Amino acid sequence: MAKVFVVDRESKADILVCAVDRESRADLLVCEVDRESHAKGDALWFFVDRESRATISICWVDRESKADLCVFQVNRESHAKWKKSHKWQNRL
Repeated sequence: MAKVFVVDRESKADILVCAVDRESRADLLVCEVDRESHAKGDALWFFVDRESRATISICWVDRESKADLCVFQVNRESHAKWKKSHKWQNRL
């Protein structure tokens, strides 16, 4: 279940994430959900406002080379999924 808290410094994050502009460059296709109860698995993300409510803290980075994970945002929950095997699978 991905309850995501965004931090402003890389050193405070569990994982560095880069949003890519093409699906083919992503490790994970994510869909942002509007209810905390809809955050399921690694691909359905709900952004929380307090770190204590989060399952993972991320820091957005602007270069893929700096990222631990590259994501592409999709509009439908059914399209959200891992594109390939990844060390962060089942850990978000």
